[in-house]
Amino acid sequence: MRPVTLLVRLEWAAILVAALFAYHWLGASWLLFALLILAPDLAMLGYLAGNRAGAIAYNAVHTLIGPLALAALGFALPLSWALPVAVTWLAHIAADRMLGYGLKLASGF
Repeated sequence: MRPVTLLVRLEWAAILVAALFAYHWLGASWLLFALLILAPDLAMLGYLAGNRAGAIAYNAVHTLIGPLALAALGFALPLSWALPVAVTWLAHIAADRMLGYGLKLASGF
């Protein structure tokens, strides 16, 4: 593995660890975490409509925009569920990137 690739994976590992600490700090249910940690991968069902639709669906839920926007809503509004879900979503993305899974191209999974 190239040094730059290793460094990027270590950065995502650090984000994953930070997300796990944040989740613990929130005091949210670990059962909820377990139920939601793989939920973003349901976007792979978009591939049933073809490679382009699948890549769009997958990428839409595997970018940081979604969990960061949800976290902002959680801070701004009294939504007790928003921060735990946002942190779980962030943890999922971080784990994927740490393992080398990135965004998808329309040419195929």
